[in-house]
Amino acid sequence: RLLILLKCFHEIITIGYRVYHSYDLPWFRTLSWYFLLCVNYFFYGETVADYFATFVQREEQLQFLIRYHRFISFALYLAGFCMFVLSLVKKHYRLQFYMFAWTHVTLLITVTQSHLVIQNLFEGMIWFLVPISSVICNDITAYLFGFFFGRTPLIKLSPKKTWEGFIGGFFSTVVFGFIAAYVLSKYQYFVCPVEYRSDVNSFVTECEPSELFQLQTYSLPPFLKAVLRQERVSLYPFQIHSIALSTFASLIGPFGGFFASGFKRAFKIKDFANTIPGHGGIMDRFDCQYLMATFVHVYITSFIRGPNPSKVLQQLLVLQPEQQLNIYKTLKTHLIEKGILQPALKV
Repeated sequence: RLLILLKCFHEIITIGYRVYHSYDLPWFRTLSWYFLLCVNYFFYGETVADYFATFVQREEQLQFLIRYHRFISFALYLAGFCMFVLSLVKKHYRLQFYMFAWTHVTLLITVTQSHLVIQNLFEGMIWFLVPISSVICNDITAYLFGFFFGRTPLIKLSPKKTWEGFIGGFFSTVVFGFIAAYVLSKYQYFVCPVEYRSDVNSFVTECEPSELFQLQTYSLPPFLKAVLRQERVSLYPFQIHSIALSTFASLIGPFGGFFASGFKRAFKIKDFANTIPGHGGIMDRFDCQYLMATFVHVYITSFIRGPNPSKVLQQLLVLQPEQQLNIYKTLKTHLIEKGILQPALKV
């Protein structure tokens, strides 16, 4: 993930450098990479604080870094901000602010969305594999349908894209996602959230699969009953969610590619780079994936994610003993009031 992120950032920043290199903007490249370092430090620190709390508790040096992580991150960013202001040159003011904005938009496109990919992975490998494979499937099937049946241009930004390819890619991707979801939902390794276990000092993917990944019986609507000649069908609930993911991958995902095409046309370049012979740069391959990762994260937080007992427990373990006792007493009182626990008998 980090290597792909660095390469994508490098490709976009290099375009800006080539466009304005003749002006010899002071510190442009140095500051761009410095801001990348700051933002990565912030996001990696947030991940460590969220998912490695028990490990951090045992390391005193890490405790200091995590406790003041956001302040340190902000101080690092402020240092870069001050360096930028000090680097301003009268004859290049406008261009320098252009490139300052260029760097920050690049960080938003690459680093922020790469962080969301990591967040999706911690929810379970299936939330990474189904979306990313759906985008790939849509690219391939849209090309094939367009190649064999394409007649009607879709958008001026990409003259080779056709409505036939767009529609054919949509139906193919939905079918593919539905089947892929069924296959992957059978395996604990793909459906269990990725968690760090301090007792074994490693990541584990072991759990009792949630209802999302347990076969359920559904009644079919009338028109499907006539087609399939059966009234009920057994599905994993995740397969229904896969339809939403595949639909986004095939109908909205391509707009990430159209956006990238417009960007390249604006700067009169064919590809972001020539890293992959015949296919352009890494960013040319990931233009739709970043948009997809953001949607998956929003989808999980809006419709899927509930309270995480493991995460709550990790946070409790790092509290002071007095705070833990107060929470224990409050929880005990609450459970007694709900009738889950019996009150202690007074002797």
